[in-house]
Amino acid sequence: MKIYRVNMTNLTFVEEEVPEEWKMLGGRGLTSAIVSKEVEPTCHPLGSKNKLVFAPGLLAGTMAGNSGRLSVGAKSPLTGGIKESNAGGTAAQRLAKLGVKALIVEGIPKGDKWYTLHIHKDGVEIKEENELLGKGNYEIIHTLTARYGENTGVITIGQAGEYKMSMANISVKDPKGHIRSAGRGGLGAVMGSKRIKFITLDDNDGAGITIQDKEKFKNAAQIFNKGLLSHPVSGNALPKYGTNVLMNILNEAGGLPTKNFRMGQFESAEKISGETMYDTIMSRKGDPTHGCHAGCIIRCSQTYNDKDNRYLTSGFEYETIWGFGAGCTVDDLDIIAHVDNICDDIGIDTIETAGSMMIAMEAGIVPWGDGHGIVKLLKDEIREGTYLGRILGNGASYAGQAFGITRIPTVKRQTMPAYDPRAVKGIGVTYATTPMGADHTAGYSVATNILKVGGHIDPLSKEGQVELSKNLQIATAAIDSAGLCVFTAFAIMDYEPVSHAVIDMINAQYGTNWTVNDWLNLGRSVLRMERNFNIEAGFSSKDDRLPEFFEEPVPPHNAIWDFSGEELDQVFEY
Repeated sequence: MKIYRVNMTNLTFVEEEVPEEWKMLGGRGLTSAIVSKEVEPTCHPLGSKNKLVFAPGLLAGTMAGNSGRLSVGAKSPLTGGIKESNAGGTAAQRLAKLGVKALIVEGIPKGDKWYTLHIHKDGVEIKEENELLGKGNYEIIHTLTARYGENTGVITIGQAGEYKMSMANISVKDPKGHIRSAGRGGLGAVMGSKRIKFITLDDNDGAGITIQDKEKFKNAAQIFNKGLLSHPVSGNALPKYGTNVLMNILNEAGGLPTKNFRMGQFESAEKISGETMYDTIMSRKGDPTHGCHAGCIIRCSQTYNDKDNRYLTSGFEYETIWGFGAGCTVDDLDIIAHVDNICDDIGIDTIETAGSMMIAMEAGIVPWGDGHGIVKLLKDEIREGTYLGRILGNGASYAGQAFGITRIPTVKRQTMPAYDPRAVKGIGVTYATTPMGADHTAGYSVATNILKVGGHIDPLSKEGQVELSKNLQIATAAIDSAGLCVFTAFAIMDYEPVSHAVIDMINAQYGTNWTVNDWLNLGRSVLRMERNFNIEAGFSSKDDRLPEFFEEPVPPHNAIWDFSGEELDQVFEY
């Protein structure tokens, strides 16, 4: 394995050996280690001292199910702290097959030219780019696929990344030629600051994956894959209804944030539910289930067509449908799908964009429930980079400050996703305390609070929530470092043989003697270095709290956010 380091200031590339301290790191563990060691915590996120790191996980490119996630790391323009965001698609496996442990991009070009990177078995080519500047992600992927062939991987930014908006994401081509995104934290703006429009990956004649004990790996992978397929959530609910299976579940639990977190139930939830989505997809000859990367066996993605059976969006996620649906009180699934398509094309995080749209509605820029108004803001303002578009494109906190709004559902300036922290208290602890800013995937307590995976803790009670969130944050950091999809956690939590199979696969591949505790210690070490980076960047305990409006009761339970600072700080006893 090797590291490719690209210096955009002098437009050079070097190949480096992997330092001993990084050899058993991958994914989030590696991106956070590199950012922690090489980036000054107080630097400007869009300045020359920030670095952008791409890293496949420890198990990337193998036959382990759902092991194709790509981690991207940097100092976040949105939060001002350390950030790891990950995506499916084909990039992680291609990097792994090329023997690339990490791609580190540093510096900023002189002048105003834009560039592309082409990665192959002999290194990295840096080329000037003019043709696709100002273009959206769909046109970029279509053009590059025609130029280089179906089997070329693509990592790209849309117009928002060129504008360096704080909610710009980094998009990755998936096996069907559609878009998966490293969405959160504005890392597309970092890529834009380095004036890289896209990265292409050609893994032909790559070094391939080395596995020390192939038979042991094969046996462990079979146990792991079987566990994923036999679990009721990852093997049944997600493949049929996608992540939007949660819409009716959260609505019934009173934890579906509605009208910018004013209520926990949306009266039109059924109209935008996973069940309705599935029926719509089937009636329009769409694809109800497929994987976001090769080797995905959970297959929670789908292709959603419009009324004329033409492609509209793919990977239509619960958080996206919640944000533009219940969050903005829009009840038309077709409009929400259209919004998702535009966000993918512009290259903006749908959760953060939904937060900005809620702020726009609070400010009276568009009325509540006006889905067409959202479309207009996206197309005419954000995509065009107007003054209003740039305000909204920098996220909910920025927009809220600009318009004098106090009801801003963010932590560390990042918008909360689709679970009300008063009615699902464990996720509130995660929102408050993860180094990443409000992020449901950082410690998905919904699994235990709502889905009763890994046991059950009453979502409305404070008891046990701090410990639950802490343990899940540790486990998630380890899962992200392996390059596994977060949804593998359902089977890992419920089936002991599955958790041991992960360790057996790592040991078989690398010739190590890890235990489950060694893997969890990896998760602890990742969290410690991320938290230390944030402290050095100027964060304090006040940044590990929820906005004060969550002290208001939320119907139907009239639950309130009632955790003290001292209670939340117990999470950091890793």
